[in-house]
Amino acid sequence: MSKTEERLAALGVSLPIPAAPVANYVPFVATGALLVISGQLAFGLDGKLDPAHVGKLGAQVSSEAGRAAARNCAINILAQAKAALGDLDKISRCIRLGGFINTAPGFSAIAPVMNGASDFMVEVLGDKGRHARSTVGVAELPFDSVVEVEALFEIAI
Repeated sequence: MSKTEERLAALGVSLPIPAAPVANYVPFVATGALLVISGQLAFGLDGKLDPAHVGKLGAQVSSEAGRAAARNCAINILAQAKAALGDLDKISRCIRLGGFINTAPGFSAIAPVMNGASDFMVEVLGDKGRHARSTVGVAELPFDSVVEVEALFEIAI
């Protein structure tokens, strides 16, 4: 078991089976020393969205539920990274996370929601998990998910 997987186990986190693409794209691309993970939704271990993670922040979904959804997205990112690399210890650094938050008109407190993903990356990867980030409020997301997160990693080749 890799050190990263040991850390996940210590946190009580199991990686799900990576979600298959729902359109004409691939879940990840590895090129050179980079691994790009396509946007991941907040699917749980059962492959479904928790009803608490469906809808718009500032309307049906609380900030706390949005933060938990962002954390689930980060877990799914690591599941895709494991599928791509076979070993999460090959991640040298999380370079960037991009977050898309499904918001009601006028809701702007999106940065704390995205912290669910950012904090989780640092919790699991330590200093290698510190990253640049973009967070954008959007009108709609696939399956009415409240959050979608994409990632860029540097990897050992």
